Amino acid sequence: MFGLSPEWLLDEGGEPVADALVLSHPDQLDRLAAACPEAAHTAVLGGDPCFDRILAALPRRDAFRRAFGVRSGQRLLVLNSTWNPTSLFGDGGPDDVLPLLLSRLPELPLDEYRVAVVLHPNVWHGHGPGQVRLWLDGARRAGVALVDPVAHWRQALIAADAVVGDFGSVSYYAAAIGTPVVLAATGPSVIDDGSQVAAFVRAAPKLDPYAALGPQLEGVIAAREVPSGPAELTSSDPGGSAGLLRSLFYRLLGLPEPAGPALLDGLPLPAHQPVVVTAPVRVLTRTGADGAVEVRRFAAARYEPAGAGEAHLVAPEDTLDPGALALADVIVRHGAAADPRLGPPLLWAEQTLSRYRSCTLAVQVTGPATCTVRHRSGAALELAGADDGIDPAAAASALLAAGPVPGVLTVRSGGAVHRVTVTPAG
Repeated sequence: MFGLSPEWLLDEGGEPVADALVLSHPDQLDRLAAACPEAAHTAVLGGDPCFDRILAALPRRDAFRRAFGVRSGQRLLVLNSTWNPTSLFGDGGPDDVLPLLLSRLPELPLDEYRVAVVLHPNVWHGHGPGQVRLWLDGARRAGVALVDPVAHWRQALIAADAVVGDFGSVSYYAAAIGTPVVLAATGPSVIDDGSQVAAFVRAAPKLDPYAALGPQLEGVIAAREVPSGPAELTSSDPGGSAGLLRSLFYRLLGLPEPAGPALLDGLPLPAHQPVVVTAPVRVLTRTGADGAVEVRRFAAARYEPAGAGEAHLVAPEDTLDPGALALADVIVRHGAAADPRLGPPLLWAEQTLSRYRSCTLAVQVTGPATCTVRHRSGAALELAGADDGIDPAAAASALLAAGPVPGVLTVRSGGAVHRVTVTPAG
């Protein structure tokens, strides 16, 4: 039993190694007594400081979502893996579902799902950051974010609408705060059947990697049926671990405890991590009877997306596939209008339209809510939406469908309705 058996807790003479063994919940006392009775007298209930930091930061969920680049109408999907050959990020054997799961991510519309990956620190240290980034390169180019495995994984859990994971602690913490979790790897050979984690794994819904990903996620999010075990068994004293642990530490040191409250460090706000897509994007647009344009975008899609509407191809200027630029209806680059490295947006747009004869619209995304565009008809326009509203590149696709006319453009995308102001470019 990992962490509670004699080989972990006793020295060569059969005596407990630790003066105090801190457990997070009374359920673990019974397991310790059964697995290593010689160390049972050292057990102390101390709650869970990691969980307490998560609980204290729950009111900051909106700020964390904005930090991870989640826009209005989007859902944040967190993929997470622990460190084990049978985990989600496993050993590449026949039961490893990660390659299949990554290949299905392009099924998720860009404006409906923001995807972030949380990997155990040992995955990064064991394989090396370069190798991990290489394995996930295709997903990153399709807009998937890699989350700092030490400083920011808790913030990602707080911000998430759903978690796809395995039998590791990240999935367990997610369920403990009520986030829907679906398991893609269950680690049957490495979990103690009597543990609280095993009970959670048995109760949590399972992902079918061979079935369409979108309907499974929508079902889990809509149902919001989270097993009750994690919320009840994560901590003996939610919010109280700092006081319990400080009292223990000072008692062991034989020193008087300070009079002030025991406090834990708050979770820092991550730096803004906007969606960056460098893979070609297939787009479907459809104009409704009310004039609103519906936009659905799919990054790195291997096939034409299903559904009604007019299709067009968007290629980022820095895509790895130069052939996509030659075929693109829309070409996009990112950079502030005053960036001296890039030059004037409209000059670049004019040059782009001249260089790529299939391109109808050249777009420079100049900020989180703005872009400058030039249409092949000669129209030069500025588009502006809400700061956390539609991606300016998606707004440009809607403009392509509606026509390059100043006014207010109504766009349906990502489960939300957005208003985009279209004005002549100065």
